[in-house]
Amino acid sequence: MRSRAEDVSRDRGRLGEPSLLARKCRERVPFNISAEAATLAPFTREEVAELLGQHTALTGQRFEPEAAQLIYELSQGHPWLVNALAHQIVGRDVEDRAVAATAEHVRAAKETIVVERRSHIDSLIARLRDERVRKIVEPMLVGGRVSRDVLHDDFTYVAGLGLIVLRLGIWEIANPVYREVVVRELTFVEQTQLRHETAWYVRPDGHLDLPKLMAAFQAFWRKDGHLAAEGFGYREAGPHLMLMAFLQRIVNTGGRIEREYGLGRGALDLMVFWQDERHAIEIKLRRDTETEAEGVEQLSRYLETAGLAEGWLVLFDLRQGVPWDEKLYRRELETGGRRLQVVGC
Repeated sequence: MRSRAEDVSRDRGRLGEPSLLARKCRERVPFNISAEAATLAPFTREEVAELLGQHTALTGQRFEPEAAQLIYELSQGHPWLVNALAHQIVGRDVEDRAVAATAEHVRAAKETIVVERRSHIDSLIARLRDERVRKIVEPMLVGGRVSRDVLHDDFTYVAGLGLIVLRLGIWEIANPVYREVVVRELTFVEQTQLRHETAWYVRPDGHLDLPKLMAAFQAFWRKDGHLAAEGFGYREAGPHLMLMAFLQRIVNTGGRIEREYGLGRGALDLMVFWQDERHAIEIKLRRDTETEAEGVEQLSRYLETAGLAEGWLVLFDLRQGVPWDEKLYRRELETGGRRLQVVGC
């Protein structure tokens, strides 16, 4: 494997003796579970800055501080991802060395890497079919807990693949790029079969019409969505995946979605970015009468953290015998000076 300095630079010629940073990259083997733990260690924030600084020293092209920070945040220091993001920017997207790399360039590079399913991403996608991976990732998507038949060795195996990591005592998907890849892959087939156009849900002023979008999803969920959701290989997460497929279909041409999920969270948090708008959405599975109150509390905390005055709580009612007329509703609540839109499905 080439050093990262070589990967992020289009300049030819000998770069001199490889640094510790370059050797560390060359030794990295994605998803090699037999490798020693030292070879799987991610880059630190400082090492990412050093790498980008090497490119600047060689070519004069700068990375804005926000761009360098975002590369680290999206990759969490994963060497292949750091390398791929930087190379996409300076090798394809911003070839003019007089133009500095910005955070927007990083976001665009991330989208390209995910959509094009580069070799490493393709390897990750293949792993999603592994039953040991499914038993851990599926409950993460719904914020639940793994089943009793999941063993410590299962976590060790999936962590060895680089897919999950233990942070502050909680298992999470290793980085935001992987979070994106997992959901985009699991929802791709359904997303491409949805006959809904972005223009239907954009107001004349260009803003996203969330009330209309949620109403359309409720109608879809009742007619076809709840049945199609049972076809997901990750069946327990079917409702979550179906809503994300619906949303992704709409925002693909003008926005993006960021997701937070992990074991024990109790919900899936989404942030929909559309132009200069941010829309917070929390998804929960309703199994009893207390779920809504829990969801309202969780969404309120989410809005406070995000600094937003309004958000959406989507409750998928899984209780047996409840008619559709009771499952489908939308009502507005106010708590702590914030408006909460509760959507029943």
